Amino acid sequence: MLSTFYPIIQTVVIYAMLAFVITLILRLIFNYSDPNPFGSVGRFSYKLKKLTDRFVYPAARLLAQFRVDTRLAPLVTIFISVVLAYFALGIISNTFFIVDGLTEAIKTNNAKALIGFVLYGLLSVYILFIFIRFIGSWFVFTRNTFLGFVHRVTDPILIPARRLIPTIGMFDISAMLVLLLLGFLQTIILRTFVY
Repeated sequence: MLSTFYPIIQTVVIYAMLAFVITLILRLIFNYSDPNPFGSVGRFSYKLKKLTDRFVYPAARLLAQFRVDTRLAPLVTIFISVVLAYFALGIISNTFFIVDGLTEAIKTNNAKALIGFVLYGLLSVYILFIFIRFIGSWFVFTRNTFLGFVHRVTDPILIPARRLIPTIGMFDISAMLVLLLLGFLQTIILRTFVY
């Protein structure tokens, strides 16, 4: 029932993402063309830069640390935004799937399906926490914040996984493998309890 709204939400997110990407591409063009600040294009460029600074500045700081041209920051911001939009759509779709499944299981008094959707939902929340932890690793946090809570919840699985799975160069792939394992568990739960 709720899943009928998902195409509408998906369309809105895709169009918003497209508008954001076009805006950042324009900023990238203006970064390299450096228009006359007193002309109409220059004034528009200045307004566009002020409008997008809050989104582009973290990427520019990151590029500056690695001594890469900071004018490329809009490209990094586009990449991060597209990845986040993709995962956000997945989370929204998964939420609708769980709510629809729980509703149907309650309506039909199907206890087995209800247990399956509850377990599937709990694993989905845990996957979301691992994803939030990954995104939050770019920011400084204290133990009393929501990110501190996410770290405390995900540590029991991620710390042993890090001990078992060595890093590859500077990349820690243990979280990705834990996510794959949790996704596999979700599939088993759906096949066992729901389908």
